[in-house]
Amino acid sequence: MTYGRTAHTSELIVTTTNDLEGFRVVRHIGVVRGLTVRSRSVLGNLGASLQTILGGNITIYSELAEKARGEAYDLMAQHARELGANAVLAMRYDANEITDGVTEVLAYGTAVTVEPR
Repeated sequence: MTYGRTAHTSELIVTTTNDLEGFRVVRHIGVVRGLTVRSRSVLGNLGASLQTILGGNITIYSELAEKARGEAYDLMAQHARELGANAVLAMRYDANEITDGVTEVLAYGTAVTVEPR
C-alpha cells in the first residue's frame, strides 16, 4: 500500500485519503482494524546480526515487517467486509514494541459504503 494511493482488493476499496474521488459515501460504518503481534526468532536475529555487519538493508527484518503489515492489512479488510463495507477511508498503520523482540502492527481506517457519483 502506497500512502495517498487507492487499492482495490476483492471489491473492497482501501485508500489513505479521507475521500474517494468519483464516489460518494452513503453510509459510515465506523473504525475497522487488523492487529497482528510478531516476534523475531533466534535464528532470524542471528541472521539479522550477520547482515548488520555488512550494513545496508536488513532484509530479514524488512521481510518480517512487510509480512506483519500485510497480515494486519488483510485482517482490517476482513473486518470491513464482515461489517458490510465496500471501502475503507483514511487507512493507516501503527506499530509498537510490546516487549523486547515482540512488536504489534495495527492497520486501521474508517469503514464506509460508497457508490459511484
